[in-house]
Amino acid sequence: MNTFSKRIVSNPDVLGGKPLIKGTRISVEFILELMRSGMSFNEIIAEYDHIKKADLEAALAFAKHAVSREEIIPLKLSVVHAR
Repeated sequence: MNTFSKRIVSNPDVLGGKPLIKGTRISVEFILELMRSGMSFNEIIAEYDHIKKADLEAALAFAKHAVSREEIIPLKLSVVHAR
């Protein structure tokens, strides 16, 4: 069993099936956005007191698992110059 399956769930009737912290409507995506914005585990827990450190660790483990299974498709970027 993986390290996140007891804390991260998905229900098609809640937030379109996005992976959520169990018992909440807080998505893994939202947790990652909070972290990307610079919030620490402690700051997130203080703001959302129903979330535990283990929930945040599970969200990160889920995200790592999700991207490690993705197929890498190189992007061809083109630069568009404004006139």
